[in-house]
Amino acid sequence: MRQLADSAGIESRAVVEGRRTRPDPALFAGSGKVDEIAGAIEATAASLVIFNHELSGAQQRNLEQRLKCRVIDRTSLILDIFAQRARSHEGKLQVELAQLEYLSTRLVRGWTHLERQRGGLGKTGGPGEKQIELDRRLLGKRVKVLRDKLAQLAKQRGVQRRARQRANVMSVSLVGYTNAGKSTLFNALTRAHAYAADQLFATLDTTTRKLRHFSDGAVVLSDTVGFIRSLPHTLVDAFRATLEETAQSDLLLHVVDAASPGRDAQIIEVNSVLNEIGARDIPQILLMNKIDVYGRAPAVERDEYGKISRIWLSATTRQGLDLVPAALDELRTAATSSTSTDSIHALV
Repeated sequence: MRQLADSAGIESRAVVEGRRTRPDPALFAGSGKVDEIAGAIEATAASLVIFNHELSGAQQRNLEQRLKCRVIDRTSLILDIFAQRARSHEGKLQVELAQLEYLSTRLVRGWTHLERQRGGLGKTGGPGEKQIELDRRLLGKRVKVLRDKLAQLAKQRGVQRRARQRANVMSVSLVGYTNAGKSTLFNALTRAHAYAADQLFATLDTTTRKLRHFSDGAVVLSDTVGFIRSLPHTLVDAFRATLEETAQSDLLLHVVDAASPGRDAQIIEVNSVLNEIGARDIPQILLMNKIDVYGRAPAVERDEYGKISRIWLSATTRQGLDLVPAALDELRTAATSSTSTDSIHALV
């Protein structure tokens, strides 16, 4: 949570923790815990409270009235980070769509002071459309426009993908938990200059480049948005068109921060999102990154069938970096041999 706040440019002044069997319907936290939060606000002169959970519109409104300051939840914080990071036209459209879908359940907060508009003819017209209804209708129109634009961009990507397939180009995607080092690894393997930083969600826009180790351009590598625990469903839905590029890949390189104490849980979270977008059955290799911090030599591990399952490396120091293209070349050779054998069997 502190990392998310830092990534959004927010200074953390105090952390209040609590434990409940179930959320309070009105305040999410208990009344006593909310009073404790109010005391922390007064002591630190904070102007914002962030809950590391998803709040309903009513809970958010009640907390703001009780705490006398702005209150946001985990989803809103992540959306704000995405809005700051988006650079491409498609990325901005996706973030705007996610924000509007999140806002659609909270419109009442902005219009509680308005009464019904007057409609009809003359001065004595009957009651017309509520302001919130008008706002919701306009928001719905904008959402439809955004979905249509994103569908057109997805269609263009589909054309590009089919062109690569006709050219027998192997498509490989980097996936992983946010801040695992995907962009640093992507730059090292492709000599690209994608933005890379030690922060959550440094990369939002999918970038595809030819892998420089293959002069014939037979392998393309895509850098994708990172995942995180409890990734908001609005973001998954908005970025579904981009994530479909991952679901259409021939191979996934699952980048893992080997030095993270929670790496096993992070692997599970990433696989959960992959399952949600229909990429569960795509072959993947675990790239255990940051071995310079973890303290391990570069190595390749294989499963019981002799296939490469895990590679230990460091994208920063480039230790073990040459093991990745070697593994891809081995997979290409195996795929070609399999195709040739199938063809011979068919002829026989």
